Amino acid sequence: MTQQTTSRDGFSSRLGIIAAAAGSAIGLGNIWKFPYITGEYGGAAFILMYLGCIALIGLPVMLSEFVIGRRAQTNAFGAFKKEAPGTPWFLTGIMGIITAFIILSFYGVVAGWTLHYIFLAITNSFAGASADELGGTFVSFISSPGMPVFWQGVFMALTVGVVLGGVKNGIERYSKILMPLLLVMLIILAFRAMTVKGAAEGIAFLFKPDFSKLTMEALMAALGHAFFSLSLGMGAMMTYGSYIGKQENLGKTAVQVCIADTAIALIAGLAIFPAVFAFGIEPSAGPGLVFITLPNVFAQMAFGQLFAVIFFVLLAVAALTSAISLMEVVVAYFDEEFGWKRSTSTISVAVSMTFTGAILSQGNGAWSGFELPFLLGGEVITMNIFDWFITLTDQLLPLGGLLVALFIGWQLDRNEIEDELTNHGKLKLAYLGAYRIVIKFIAPLLIAIVFLSAIFGIV
Repeated sequence: MTQQTTSRDGFSSRLGIIAAAAGSAIGLGNIWKFPYITGEYGGAAFILMYLGCIALIGLPVMLSEFVIGRRAQTNAFGAFKKEAPGTPWFLTGIMGIITAFIILSFYGVVAGWTLHYIFLAITNSFAGASADELGGTFVSFISSPGMPVFWQGVFMALTVGVVLGGVKNGIERYSKILMPLLLVMLIILAFRAMTVKGAAEGIAFLFKPDFSKLTMEALMAALGHAFFSLSLGMGAMMTYGSYIGKQENLGKTAVQVCIADTAIALIAGLAIFPAVFAFGIEPSAGPGLVFITLPNVFAQMAFGQLFAVIFFVLLAVAALTSAISLMEVVVAYFDEEFGWKRSTSTISVAVSMTFTGAILSQGNGAWSGFELPFLLGGEVITMNIFDWFITLTDQLLPLGGLLVALFIGWQLDRNEIEDELTNHGKLKLAYLGAYRIVIKFIAPLLIAIVFLSAIFGIV
């Protein structure tokens, strides 16, 4: 390995930091996954549990990743190697990099679906189609050997175009454009959904809690989604943290990112559930909610084609802001640990991810009959390779977050942590004591419960 370069790129403004970090957190998880799991676990009651998980686990772990990244001023692997030399902690960084690689490999496939659906919306392909016909269209597309790979390639090319520009001229520059665009499109869709006749029932579903729906399974789902949604445990926030200037308030930045991420998820709920209820659709329709159910809703809605185009462009933008952070995790590793040029590392990583994703995508088609075993909920179940790797990363994320919490809580010197959070004593922070307790005891315990429950069915 070569020595790291002495001059590093970085964010040039607070707005750039928030836009990029919030962009990483705000992805398909907010607009695709959050609404359907909210529907599955009873609406507002689930949202309250989710907000509690963000406050108790998501925020402290995100802040911890920022601390590790900014203090080390290097990639996820290099950060642990630098802060805990001669120990096995570097394996946590390696795990984060591998997790980011795997996630973007299949995430690029799903993001490619959104590009294909933009094309279908523009050509008004949803008009006159029944729910069964739309379902058949979706299944036929994802099981095709070539089309998902083509659209994945287009999406990955867009991601490369941003990452090639570096942190300031690529990630920050485009995040400042894409995040406001995402917010405007989401507000337009939410306003339209809330003005549909019969929308009140969907709004009540989101904001009127039914505490009889509170179950341990719902709590596990809320905790797990907090990690997925905030891009924790995959090295993204650690890598972005290394680009944050020493003058920035890390605590305030983490709070702002969490608020932005949660607000987007709630607005996404307002953009989806009022229309779903108005047209008599089951809110717990699962992953098909976005690619089967909503096209059916748009087909019945006035100016539905326009709003379908806006919605799927919104999905693609959300996917892109997350994808650039995932790619940056791996690119930064090769840049700084092996001395590669950014162009070489970006293109090499993108090609490898696209090739891996192309293989995984066949799990929905040509290789759908090939299944692998996975220990889940205390039972060994089988699933295709696409779902298998998605499920694997669902377990790696809380494990990565657990290791980050243990590193900050038990390995890194307390004075070093306080020095980083207070910007060398320039900031007076009232939350330091509470943060230490949460990250040392509460967060690791809750994360361990999620992890053990997911694998062994322990609740």
